[in-house]
Amino acid sequence: MIKNLKYVTAFNRKDTRKIILWEILHSLFIAAPSAILLVIIWELFSPQPDVHKIWTVVGLMAVMLVVQFFIASQSMVRSNLWVYDLSTKLRIALGNRIQKFSLGFFKQRDPGEIASIVLQDVSNFEGIFGHSVGNLASAIFGTTVLSIFLFIYDWRLALCLLAALPLIYPFLYLANYFVSKLGKKQITARNTVGAKFLEYVQGIRHLKSYGLTGEKHKGLENSFEDLRKKSIRMEAIPGPFVVTAGIVFEIGFILMVALGLYYLSNNTITIPVLITFLIMGYNLYNPLKVVMVDYLVLRYMNESLNRIVAIMETPTMETGKEVVPNRYDVVFDNVSFGYQNKLTVQNLSFTVPEKSMLALVGHSGSGKSTIASLIARFWDVNTGVIKIGGMDIRNIHQDQYYTLISEVFQDVYLFDDTVYNNIKIGKPDATLEEIIDAADKAQILDFVWEFPKGMDTMVGEGGNKLSGGQKQRISIARALLKNAPIILLDEATASLDPENEIYIQHAIQELVKAKTVIVIAHKLATIKNADQIIVLNNGGIAEKGTHEALVEQDGIYRKMWEIQQKSNGWKVNKDS
Repeated sequence: MIKNLKYVTAFNRKDTRKIILWEILHSLFIAAPSAILLVIIWELFSPQPDVHKIWTVVGLMAVMLVVQFFIASQSMVRSNLWVYDLSTKLRIALGNRIQKFSLGFFKQRDPGEIASIVLQDVSNFEGIFGHSVGNLASAIFGTTVLSIFLFIYDWRLALCLLAALPLIYPFLYLANYFVSKLGKKQITARNTVGAKFLEYVQGIRHLKSYGLTGEKHKGLENSFEDLRKKSIRMEAIPGPFVVTAGIVFEIGFILMVALGLYYLSNNTITIPVLITFLIMGYNLYNPLKVVMVDYLVLRYMNESLNRIVAIMETPTMETGKEVVPNRYDVVFDNVSFGYQNKLTVQNLSFTVPEKSMLALVGHSGSGKSTIASLIARFWDVNTGVIKIGGMDIRNIHQDQYYTLISEVFQDVYLFDDTVYNNIKIGKPDATLEEIIDAADKAQILDFVWEFPKGMDTMVGEGGNKLSGGQKQRISIARALLKNAPIILLDEATASLDPENEIYIQHAIQELVKAKTVIVIAHKLATIKNADQIIVLNNGGIAEKGTHEALVEQDGIYRKMWEIQQKSNGWKVNKDS
């Protein structure tokens, strides 16, 4: 836990020290009124009490209370500002880290789990850490100072009070063990709920169409019930051990009182000393009781910190240097890649000359999308090299590299924002004229002015308020605005109606002018004019050439072409 706390507080180490100092100062002023009260008691037990001195001390106590209020408010405000600043920096650091991971990281984890780490785990840290650190600092410092103070008065009674400390250790150990063990299960159950709920919401359309909403909702209910049970167990099982530890403190105080009365009857201590221990001795335990609860909460929080640290220590893809190639040909040199111990492409070597078009065709699973993902650097190759302009793409800084690539895929994701802002993603500093020009070239203005708010129309999450063709045109407008020299196309017209297909084809023609283009082709008729076509099979190159050359061969491409030509006129027959 200490390692995790140091790791996280390193984001703001200077302010962390300041907060701890403020909390220590706060603890001093909390104890001050009790110390002043003791001065009054001692004065009252003197042979001739000095009333003027007593009123002076009372006045001092009033001043101390005002100062204590100021210190407490400053400590609270500063600690809250500190923890919110720290959590903000932590979330930003997590976001910056996550964006540098390969897609393999996201394939191995549920999206709900990643969201839970950034939101819930950091929130746990934020809510708990802002209070617990101060309590721990003030408890350690306050208990130490007060123990020294009591030892000066009477070491025997002080030792009796402190004897309770080692006795609570077994109970804290057991509570800590169960919090750690049950906390992991509770966090796992919480993540399962998040994943199940996300799955249910995202698949609601399909569940409704098959009449399975009730059945799947039952599974979601079961995950909620499992979370409820695990949350109760995490609270209920360690709780009795903490309560028992508190009882040990009470017994220690009672024994100290009994011992003090015994010493008083034997005239080995005075009444003021006993009163001192009655007042201050009980206060010795109060911060420790708070810390016991905070410690267990911190142990639970440590599971969240473990997950945060695991993300921060996960290796990222290489960032490379801030250099940009001066030409834009793409070269695969003996490239192999796979995940989950299975190669999806192997020993691939080909060249896409600058400002030419390469079409990738092949059956499902042949490696087409993998090649596009490798060029986009969603993954890094296992072996071999991919070069752009003669430079290994791993040696180009990611921020520079992504300015070279624009992608238009079948599955378009739009953010829950306006049409205007979704296009602007392609070039955040674009002018209004540039955005309108990109929208016009992407055939967007034909439909967007029909909306009451025009370009300021909200598209909904994922673009759910728009049709597939409209979303596709917005994605092309993004790419047009970005004006990257290399274009990756995953047959953008494959699932569109004929009218939208015509619009998209016009938009794509604008997009690919004077660009290096790699297109994943499903409809072979759309890539007849490609400079070269690569036919993939089982992750390797089966055939390569122009459309005319490949049709003349008796190979995979020719068979695919003939099948598509026959299927152009297919129709559904209904038997009478």
